[in-house]
Amino acid sequence: MRGPGTLDWNDLRVVLAVARAGSVGAAARGLSIDPSTVQRRLRAIEAALGFAVVERRDASYRLTAQGQALLGPVEKVELAVADLKRAVALLDAGRAGPIRVTALVTLGQRIIQSGFIDAFQARNPGMRVEMLLEQRLLDLTRDEADIAIRGGGCGPGDLVARKIVDLPWRLYASRSFIRRHGKPATARDIAHFPTIELTDELERTPASRWMRTHAKRAPVAARCANVPSAHLAVKSGAGLAPLPAVHAARDDDLVDLLGALPELNYPIFLVTHRQLRRQPRVRAFFDFAARNLKPVLLGHAVAR
Repeated sequence: MRGPGTLDWNDLRVVLAVARAGSVGAAARGLSIDPSTVQRRLRAIEAALGFAVVERRDASYRLTAQGQALLGPVEKVELAVADLKRAVALLDAGRAGPIRVTALVTLGQRIIQSGFIDAFQARNPGMRVEMLLEQRLLDLTRDEADIAIRGGGCGPGDLVARKIVDLPWRLYASRSFIRRHGKPATARDIAHFPTIELTDELERTPASRWMRTHAKRAPVAARCANVPSAHLAVKSGAGLAPLPAVHAARDDDLVDLLGALPELNYPIFLVTHRQLRRQPRVRAFFDFAARNLKPVLLGHAVAR
């Protein structure tokens, strides 16, 4: 049996991932490793400690009592490792190298397809943008990415943000839905129609909050955790829902029901860690995006 002196951070971070995700498969996806590697690292940490840190209950994994007792100290190690990585990054004054940029899938796809990344790299030889497209918000304080393009600002702590644009959202239904059910004439009418409820990260959007106010008595036909699935649910005729206008306006099957609703607009920000803002590559991308990203997010291509 190994002693505590041989604890490996790569094993400890697997324990955190399993505790947060609740399953080996989800933890593996979050860490970009194989489930078998997750299992192997769990066995390694338990061998080093001499006791079990996770246990299987039904279809999920949970920390044991001993694992719970270790959770706080391990999270402190995680933050310390992230601080160390940022300190090392600041010592790298070179302009060549990777920049990890995270965005939700719909925003990230739009950025890539627009040519924005190509334009940045053409102007900054040696810099390489790695887009991390996720349906969860990566934690910049834990060094999961260098820069985030996301809604809602940065919140408290050591992050800094710059607002890029208020992204317009509107209320949509499919033509087949309207033929069957008609359409609301005003916001007060929404409660009489089946709706698509926005869940998970989308619950934070102004559009979701607006729907909870205006459609709280409406029947829920489906629940969707991301824009592509909500789009498909609306397109199928299941119900009406708010969607980003730049995304939905390209679909001839969808009908804009109430026109512009400024209260649905979603503010999009550039976010990074206060320390990383001084790193040359991060600063270069942050400043380029601050100047040029707005038209991309509104659906325009980047000039070559």
